[in-house]
Amino acid sequence: MIARLRSLLTQWTAVVPALAVVLLVFTWGRDLPGAVVAVVTLVLAGAVLAAVHHAEVVAHRVGEPFGSLVLAVAVTIIEVALIVTLMADGGDKSSTLARDTVFAAVMITCNGIVGLSLLVASLRHGLAVFNAEGTGAALATVATLATLSLVLPTFTTSKPGPEFSTTQLTFAALSSLVLYGLFVATQTVRHRDYFLPITRQGEVIDADDHADAPSSRSAGISLGFLGLALVGVVGLAKGVSPTIESGVEAAGMPHSVVGVIIALLVLLPETIAALRSARRDRVQTSLNLALGSAMASIGLTIPAVAIASIWLSGPLVLGLGATHMVLLALTVVVSSLTVVPGRATPLQGGVHLVLFAAYLELAINP
Repeated sequence: MIARLRSLLTQWTAVVPALAVVLLVFTWGRDLPGAVVAVVTLVLAGAVLAAVHHAEVVAHRVGEPFGSLVLAVAVTIIEVALIVTLMADGGDKSSTLARDTVFAAVMITCNGIVGLSLLVASLRHGLAVFNAEGTGAALATVATLATLSLVLPTFTTSKPGPEFSTTQLTFAALSSLVLYGLFVATQTVRHRDYFLPITRQGEVIDADDHADAPSSRSAGISLGFLGLALVGVVGLAKGVSPTIESGVEAAGMPHSVVGVIIALLVLLPETIAALRSARRDRVQTSLNLALGSAMASIGLTIPAVAIASIWLSGPLVLGLGATHMVLLALTVVVSSLTVVPGRATPLQGGVHLVLFAAYLELAINP
């Protein structure tokens, strides 16, 4: 019995994702008592760590930038499915759900994850170095997608309110897919070297030298467990959301804070993976994860909700308010100044983190 328990403990990265999915099946759509919420939270944390482990195994096998792309796209696809499911439930609050979730993802990734990664790498290694060409291309794509999808609806006049007309929404969805497809092709095929980590001398690091790459079989198994872990993370985060809502209401905070908290939970795997890469002086991998997640969140969510709006009733509000537009504009400007030199000090990381803190503060006290 003791030997079996030890074996389970050593294989926790396989046990926890399966446990998370089983727990999700039994708790989905139910009101959970406090004790069950505590258990769900513990399993959720374990699923996050397991997802990071399996993502790193897959990334080590396929190499960069494919590894960071796998994690970003996998999380986003599940997140999009969750958004569409929640929107299908109806209610007045669902009209702004896609906008709030996408904007939260952009601010968390472009300021929170980027700021933490730059700060950790620069404090640990003296200077955070990355490839300005690849990071600049990713930032330009994120800025364009965010402006087309989240800013323009506030100023269009074909429909009252911060909404797109059917034609405009179709254009935004197609543009998002085209831009995201072009970026992925650039990142993985034509200019893959722009998105690889570099040394202090600017030389591209095309392979990790710290361990042998896992076999194809091991990577395939990890890919399957990664999917299970991410389903568990997103689903269990939704499961604890009523408890989070109750706490937010009891604290007198706006309901939008719930979306921010759930986005933080969903993006935990990318955050931990990015910080691990930053500690290893692979800042480019951290930026690939952060900006890739922001881009996938917009590039996949907008087309999905555009299709879903065909059968979903109620308005689809995508336009940001004035405060959030100011934060988005400042984020783009600061990020551009961070990217241009191709290296960053703790100051740049601190600036991004202050912007992220300002977003959280304004979410709590609008």
